[in-house]
Amino acid sequence: MVDNEAIAAVFARQKAGIAARRIGFGLDERLDALARLRQGIERREPDIVRALYQDFGKPEPEVILTETLPVLQEIRHATRHLKDWMRERRVSPTLATLGTSGRIRPEPRGACLIIAPWNYPFNLALAPLVSALAAGNSAVLKPSEMTPATSQVIADLIAETFPPDLVAVVQGGKEVSQQLLDQPFDHIFFTGSPEVGKIVMAAAARHLSSVTLELGGKSPTIVGPGADLDKAARWIAFGKFVNAGQTCIAPDHIFVHRSIEERFSEALRATIRHAYGDDPRKGGDFARIVNTHHAERLRGLLEDATGKGARITFGGETEGTYLSPTLIEAITPQMTIDHEEIFGPVLPIMAYDGLDEVIDRINGRPKPLALYIFEKDAAFAEEIIARTSSGGVGVNLTAMHYTHPGLPFGGINNSGMGAAHGRFGFETFSHEKPILSDRWSAVPMLFPPYVPRVRRLIRLAQRFLG
Repeated sequence: MVDNEAIAAVFARQKAGIAARRIGFGLDERLDALARLRQGIERREPDIVRALYQDFGKPEPEVILTETLPVLQEIRHATRHLKDWMRERRVSPTLATLGTSGRIRPEPRGACLIIAPWNYPFNLALAPLVSALAAGNSAVLKPSEMTPATSQVIADLIAETFPPDLVAVVQGGKEVSQQLLDQPFDHIFFTGSPEVGKIVMAAAARHLSSVTLELGGKSPTIVGPGADLDKAARWIAFGKFVNAGQTCIAPDHIFVHRSIEERFSEALRATIRHAYGDDPRKGGDFARIVNTHHAERLRGLLEDATGKGARITFGGETEGTYLSPTLIEAITPQMTIDHEEIFGPVLPIMAYDGLDEVIDRINGRPKPLALYIFEKDAAFAEEIIARTSSGGVGVNLTAMHYTHPGLPFGGINNSGMGAAHGRFGFETFSHEKPILSDRWSAVPMLFPPYVPRVRRLIRLAQRFLG
């Protein structure tokens, strides 16, 4: 394990370079850093694929689709738009500030800490790094100790790509995370659970470090009476069962209109069979749970639910870290699965009659990271969007809003704070510095002493400007 002295040295090395980077890490240097990162990922792709299979049986196509491609897309988008993002923006004066010249200059926050989770250990470590480098910062990456093979590949890739005063990787468990949080980083980007997010935010408060929290929650899915059932089944099965359900924006549970409940359930079962076969453990396209602890947690959720009256209508097979795609019905508030984020391939299906009951249930719980709606009637979807609050919304699709670099990705309250991706990620890792210069401002006419003439001018200003 890395000791506190070594961590302090890593931080001190990066902190010492902040002043030089403000003037010596401009557009060309940032583009070069992004190009080197892209080359490193492409060179290491076979190692990345092997590591993710070793950590939790992730198939190669899924590694490319959900781990490396999103990072490469983030690099491509940042490279194309970075010059515009870095450009100083002019601000028009108001009546009160006539005679001044205003501008906004994005500048690096400084030394940043990125704490990545285990569920997408490559993507969720490297994608924030793209934004941090684009904004001109240095960064320390803390990959998850629960995916050791991937963490080691990340460490090797970074070590051969960047000097440690620009990007460094520190590996270890919770103790190492706490030691890193003891350092006064200028910004902390954390992806993980709301419970740990509170710990990170409390640690950041000690140094008044700014934070971005990408958290999670129970993301609901609503299937309306006019939905295209085959389309809904395909999108929901993909969003839920990719990575064996270990996705922060996966559909956590489904509300399906009672009039189509049976037809939708049959379409969903057929879609799962088509995607993963009759026995997903033999097909090679279905990942495993990250470790036995989490597999036991999921088995416990199922046992608690079925012991209290829930019915498994599809799947439910378990073996070691394998848990098959599972559909479960007759969920009640007394069951743990109704309150705890599932984070696995178990999908509760609940019938509803009126939309009000669904909206009341969503609004009665912590705000989710994502909300999904399947319905041909645009007014139906718009009503749900207007009456609920969530980090993001997908209409007739799942998960894809994460991949759109023109959209901010992030949660709200319990599901997170701040935004990532594209320009929004660049701004997250930047300080928007306002600069106001005087040219011929009349404001000095209002300075003290407040003789009668000045008092009259202040009253006049209040009349016209207030």
